[in-house]
Amino acid sequence: MKNNSGPLKGIIVLDLTRVLVGPYCTMVLSDLGARIIKVEAPETGDDSRSFGPFIKDYSAYFMSLNRGKESIALNLKNKEDKKIFEKILAKADVLVENFRPGTLDKWGYSWDILKKKYPRLIYASASGFGQTGPLKNLPAYDMVVQGMGGLMSVTGQPDGKPTRVGTSIGDITAGLFTTIGINAALFDREKTGKGTKIDVSMLDCQIAILENAIARYFSSGEIPKPMGSRHPSITPFEAYKTKDSFIIIAAGNDKLFENLCNALDCKEYVKDKRFINNKLRNANAEDLKVILEKYLINEVTDHWIKLFTKMSIPCGPIYNIKQAVENPQIAFRNMIVSSDHKKVGKFKMAGNPIKMSNYKDPKTRGEIPELDQHRKKILKDFKIKI
Repeated sequence: MKNNSGPLKGIIVLDLTRVLVGPYCTMVLSDLGARIIKVEAPETGDDSRSFGPFIKDYSAYFMSLNRGKESIALNLKNKEDKKIFEKILAKADVLVENFRPGTLDKWGYSWDILKKKYPRLIYASASGFGQTGPLKNLPAYDMVVQGMGGLMSVTGQPDGKPTRVGTSIGDITAGLFTTIGINAALFDREKTGKGTKIDVSMLDCQIAILENAIARYFSSGEIPKPMGSRHPSITPFEAYKTKDSFIIIAAGNDKLFENLCNALDCKEYVKDKRFINNKLRNANAEDLKVILEKYLINEVTDHWIKLFTKMSIPCGPIYNIKQAVENPQIAFRNMIVSSDHKKVGKFKMAGNPIKMSNYKDPKTRGEIPELDQHRKKILKDFKIKI
């Protein structure tokens, strides 16, 4: 079992979610100290239990998202299982679900019913398109909302094929926004004594993170397109070729550009009329890239990083996943942690990026649950007799 230490200690979350959006949300809540009771479908459990990659026939995908949670298998169409569910629900602070809109209504657990029975309950729904609107009943996966939300239209190389962002950002952003909403609702309940309904749409979340792209469209009418690694408004600010690989350079103001030119021994370009301020550098980004790479190509990436770092020029290498997770900074920040699984043993996964001075950030997290593993404990804790 997990060590329930954190700002949400004592908060009980009834987790009806599966795959990624909801489990990511409840994993964050668990890391912050909440008790997560994961309700899974009998026999099959969370869909992601069947997703690869696998270790000893157990899903690493599932394990990476469900540490420290307790599992109970319940069929919410079954009368006896519904009784168990409702007794747990009566003591829960938060209910999280990511079914298609209307699913819980059919099972007798609509917000209108629950808010009367449990006035302090926080009811969080995360779905593809939200609980309202003409698309609300459509199914959605991460890549669907990446496409519909405009994100794929600005991702990849110019004139390239449509490119998915390399992580499930459609799911993960919705999970994070749901977590934010739940924490805000818990704070609001302290003031008002009342619970609330939270409605998070994956598509809405993609629109919410478009930042510069939306600003460019509404300010100029221009429809943004993919720009590779380039920043649309700041130059130099992209990946540049070196002798052995690439280097990220983010010289976001005139002083940093001057420092960069000094480091590359090409001071004459500081006063070049094409590059004297960021607006002009941005308009002439391709010309500047050719010039910078003419110098960068003479040394390896590591050489330039050491030199630029001394001159306080923001820069970095492009790591693969192995290099990223083995970075000493990541180890120092405890961003790779482990959890135990009864059959697999210790399993490594990403840690919690939220560091809080009042609470420890343990290297070992709660056990990864097998399906229905905690039935007896949950029934005992909630004084449920069957």
